Amino acid sequence: MQNSIRFILQALGEDPDRQGLKDTPKRVEKSLRFLTSGYGVDPDALIGKALFDESYDEMVLVKDIEFYSLCEHHMLPFFGKCHIAYIPNGKIVGLSKLPRLVEAFARRLQVQERLTTQLAEIIINRVQPKGVGVVMEARHLCMCMRGVQKENSYAVTSAMLGSFKTDQRTRMEFLNLIALKKPL
Repeated sequence: MQNSIRFILQALGEDPDRQGLKDTPKRVEKSLRFLTSGYGVDPDALIGKALFDESYDEMVLVKDIEFYSLCEHHMLPFFGKCHIAYIPNGKIVGLSKLPRLVEAFARRLQVQERLTTQLAEIIINRVQPKGVGVVMEARHLCMCMRGVQKENSYAVTSAMLGSFKTDQRTRMEFLNLIALKKPL
């Protein structure tokens, strides 16, 4: 990888041996390996045994989960907040597992639409709730720094499964709860 990065630097007209760039191939490789470390995470194993029998049957929401990812089209960052809710069906999942799932899927080359769907699908399949809702809000540097260069725009995607898709009241409760200002 480092040789490829040196080649890219040369193709850009840079001298990869100059002082400021001498260690850049090594740093870029380390950075890319970290930013794509989600490929090495098994989301099923991540949930593992963190499923607990519980009769709680109201909405569980974890909101404002920060995430960072790389757009697969330009390999530029996109980042923002993710909101995940589900309605238990006899089982709950450890709350920390939801941000961990976001991290696992975000640390891959991604598009926001797929990332949103992957999160909803892993939760519906592993936790088996009555329904799940995922909303992601993100700023994409490929839109801010290049292309249309719109610095203040951001994308919002959603995935609604089960009762979040079929029951308008459940869907609206979720959307209203994520719209509330942070109480802490």
